Amino acid sequence: MRKLRTLDEFAEGYFRDHPDEIDDYLTEIFQDFAEDNDTGALLAALRVIARVRGISDIAQSTGMTRQGIQKALSMDGNPRLGNVISIMKAMGYCLVPQKLPSVDTPL
Repeated sequence: MRKLRTLDEFAEGYFRDHPDEIDDYLTEIFQDFAEDNDTGALLAALRVIARVRGISDIAQSTGMTRQGIQKALSMDGNPRLGNVISIMKAMGYCLVPQKLPSVDTPL
């Protein structure tokens, strides 16, 4: 029986072959998250990039275990903000606030 690749496996392979597209992908997933608040989708996308960048290297940089990173970035994960920031930093990124065009804040 032929084993089919999962979507995550396909995405990992794609970004291993096209690392120059990771920045745009991350920008896109965060923009999508700002619109739909789908935490599971955001964490799944971060998990794909973390695997491409190397979970072991990220674990060493963050002081988290490989299993802790996998759990934090799982579809059911509910990581602390500090963990997400550490994982993003280990992957070479940071969280930066960006004003949403549809939200007016009172002065």
